[in-house]
Amino acid sequence: MTINQITEQEPFTTADGSTIRSILDRTNAPVENQSLAEATLPPAGATERHFHNKSEELYFILEGSGRMEIDGDMREVGPGDAILIAPGAWHQIIAGESNLRFLCCCAPPYSHEDTFFA
Repeated sequence: MTINQITEQEPFTTADGSTIRSILDRTNAPVENQSLAEATLPPAGATERHFHNKSEELYFILEGSGRMEIDGDMREVGPGDAILIAPGAWHQIIAGESNLRFLCCCAPPYSHEDTFFA
């Protein structure tokens, strides 16, 4: 059994510019098919617009609000919203006036090598 405490995970900056704490992934558990991380953006912060060739992503907004853009479609998002990002879809999330904190699930697991920019 693997149980990881989020507060024990060291934050790092991903290739898209968000601050991440890996909750369960290949670096801290015997994970094979998915990853789970907490992502945080400061007020008015944004990820760099990008896509993942292989990974399907799910975002779940925990706190704060912002705007989510997927392939040119922009929507307001806030706590309780779950967002599906298909492999190959260009996307970016932009924080509003406060910190934006969300869970990010990737299958297959997130990797810098599967993150592509314009």
